[in-house]
Amino acid sequence: MILNKQNPLARIITNLIMLLWTVAVLYPLVWTLLGALKDNPQFLLNKPWALPEFPLLWSNFTYVWSKYGFGSFFLNSTIVTVSSIFLSVFLAATTAYVLARFAFKASRTMYYFYLSAMMIPMILGLIPLFFLLNDMGLINTLSGLIIVYTASALPFGIFVLVSFFKMLPKELEEAASIDGAGYTRTFFSVMLPLAKSGMISVGIMNGLNIWNEYIMGTVFINDPKLYTLPVGIAVMQTEMQYRTEWGPLFAGLLVSIIPVIVVYVIFQKQIAEGVTAGAVK
Repeated sequence: MILNKQNPLARIITNLIMLLWTVAVLYPLVWTLLGALKDNPQFLLNKPWALPEFPLLWSNFTYVWSKYGFGSFFLNSTIVTVSSIFLSVFLAATTAYVLARFAFKASRTMYYFYLSAMMIPMILGLIPLFFLLNDMGLINTLSGLIIVYTASALPFGIFVLVSFFKMLPKELEEAASIDGAGYTRTFFSVMLPLAKSGMISVGIMNGLNIWNEYIMGTVFINDPKLYTLPVGIAVMQTEMQYRTEWGPLFAGLLVSIIPVIVVYVIFQKQIAEGVTAGAVK
């Protein structure tokens, strides 16, 4: 029997699968929130899966923010992520536009060159990147971290945006040319706004990776004042030494998760449009 949208059994199975998927996604978030409202005895003496006891320890959030410097970590992550997203999306859009709309001998070679960079893990370049940034005086600076994140995010952005620009009709460029617009004005006034959904999708996908990145943040940053959230959480756990403060640790994890959820909720429509549009050629 073939299942389709009109088949009641198909609807039941689909709804069941979606319900299970929703529970699988929400349960870790709910468990993290509940853990952030407990103290250590509730973790050690009671079952760690049990509900928190009253009064709920909302003070864990202020504690982790003040004692462990989460305000500084949060600000550093925001600066690095926003700057890297802006630079990577802008550079990817300009490069993708040229590769998609202008025919020249090296265009296909350049396109596959960028794609090949997606197959090389960034961790393999940590040592040469370290010496390069050190020679440029960018070790232990947020600027150096932004440059590395921007470069690592470019291949994926170019890969997605080339498809967007190829789908746009040539008549738009011809109409802009008749109106006297040059290449630069055509790009910024006509082509770039039409690729907005794709740029938002690329920005959010890259932003998730940058916000959660840990290894390069650890290698290139040694000053505690410049730590990003993933590095700060790891350092916080190390500073706890033999007595892990589970409540504040869960509170710190939740602080790092909330911005990602908020951004996704705000731009979920654009993400869906970008994914479906980028899949059509």
